[in-house]
Amino acid sequence: MGRQSLLSEGANTMPSVLITGAGRGIGEAIALRLAGAGWTVTAGVRSDSSGDRLAAQDGRITPVLLDITDATQVAAMAGLFPDRLDALVNNAGIGVLGPVEAVSIPDFRRQFEVNFFGQVAVTQALLPQIRAASGRIVFISSTGGRAPVLLEGAYCASKFAVEGLADVLRGELRPWRIDVSVVEPGPTDTGPWREIQSMLADMEEGMSAMHRELYAQHIRGMRRLVTTLQRRTVPPDVVARVVEQALTARRPRARYAAGAQAQAMVTMNAVLPTRLNDAIGSRLLGLQHPTRSKATSSHAG
Repeated sequence: MGRQSLLSEGANTMPSVLITGAGRGIGEAIALRLAGAGWTVTAGVRSDSSGDRLAAQDGRITPVLLDITDATQVAAMAGLFPDRLDALVNNAGIGVLGPVEAVSIPDFRRQFEVNFFGQVAVTQALLPQIRAASGRIVFISSTGGRAPVLLEGAYCASKFAVEGLADVLRGELRPWRIDVSVVEPGPTDTGPWREIQSMLADMEEGMSAMHRELYAQHIRGMRRLVTTLQRRTVPPDVVARVVEQALTARRPRARYAAGAQAQAMVTMNAVLPTRLNDAIGSRLLGLQHPTRSKATSSHAG
């Protein structure tokens, strides 16, 4: 069964999709791949320059200004699809770095405003159109939504929330044949990964002197780790191909790990005992477990 008959039964037009956060990176790759496959693509971007650059690459893409934390802009999306929308790809997101102890509550809220509440708002606004098409919803999560990463507590928590949201939605929307999938990229060759060292420097600079001292070993270990991971990032189109699969498969899966490295990360987290995964995460950063004193050990029972 072809894509059009799968997603737009009875329609004479190619299937339609809205992609949030399409101005760069993974979102841009998804927009270009789906447009190349014949989709009618509406690309949510944060600036006119991003939209112009995207449209110049493929004239079948229609960019629209969309800040998913702006209620007015989100509400306006429904008017772009008066009848139906075949697919929504919730891709927009940010990453707040830092040890949980050192991340301010406003920064935690900012993380969730974009990565979680913004996704909910867009989904709620467009569900009538998606329901009319018996369409599909894809959330771009992360391996960090299944396998927690030290110094990324706020980011991982937001992605864990997205994973839970998707699971609930999939059950709630089942009567209308609306499939909900989660795509989990690992390290991907996008702006944030290219700039990760400067992001870590900004993170460290924003910490108090006390927290910088307490977490110095963590930060040194993270710098070494990301240097290694940068050499293993996959192109954004690897993720885009998986999104296309989730949107076109006859029976889409609930979760897709995007790429061999992402698959290995989520599999290891799933099959190994939690304490062992904890130890591996600490070892990757070179963290040493404190040695208990004899007095402490003797009272441990």
